[in-house]
Amino acid sequence: MAKIVEYKDIPLDDLKISKGQARLQDVGKEIDGLAESIRMQGLLQPIVVCQAREADKWEILTGQRRFLAHRILKLESITAAILDKRVEEHEAKAISITENLIRRKLSGKDLIDGVTYLYKMYDNAKAVADATGLPYQDVLKYVKYPRLSQELKEMVDTGQVDVKVALKAEDAATDDNGEVDVEAATTLAQEMETMTGPQQKKLAQERKKNPDRPIDDVIEDARTGSKVVQVVATVTQETHTALQQFANAEGIKQDEAAATLLVEALIDRDLLEE
Repeated sequence: MAKIVEYKDIPLDDLKISKGQARLQDVGKEIDGLAESIRMQGLLQPIVVCQAREADKWEILTGQRRFLAHRILKLESITAAILDKRVEEHEAKAISITENLIRRKLSGKDLIDGVTYLYKMYDNAKAVADATGLPYQDVLKYVKYPRLSQELKEMVDTGQVDVKVALKAEDAATDDNGEVDVEAATTLAQEMETMTGPQQKKLAQERKKNPDRPIDDVIEDARTGSKVVQVVATVTQETHTALQQFANAEGIKQDEAAATLLVEALIDRDLLEE
């Protein structure tokens, strides 16, 4: 991994924005406010650069908004942290994601796109987690279709199962070493497609807890083991909006999101066994 070797002021005309920048959405949003903050307080966080392919030029790996704010302020240079070597686009993406996570939270789409890009480069969720500092389970959550086995991709492509169901099935059929039992995953996906959200969750949890148990038994228990009851609740507009945001972030339906949060709350209060 590249390391910072020095800090120095670099003329804006000698800088170019790297293709590895993590932030692609709303880059110019509230840029005037950032420029005003820099005008009043100065630059609190240097940008990070590496040598560009052109002589005497530098590529911005993190800090494109700070760079653009300096342009608005018509400043001639900006303070930068210099890396000891040139980095390729995938490493630049990892650096940018990590820096943005620490300094300012990325938007959901930027984060998903960035992590997916890195997954395609590394072809390994653990490598992405190591490169960015993101939790391994978060990487799995952000990387969706690209990490499915070919068999599950074909099921999604042909409309046999929804991609979210395919992901749940694959995770349930993955052991602690990251190895996927493809046959089990395709069987689980077919069955989970016709199940309710709570049934899918119960099936996935039981499969992870007892991977050697016959799949047919696990499926039967998920379908008949507990009765599903519909509950109608009246909430405020703010609560409804928050629930929708949670559902969108998790890639699930609103009723499934409500059931998930309700179960988690009951477990936290020791009113329900996990």
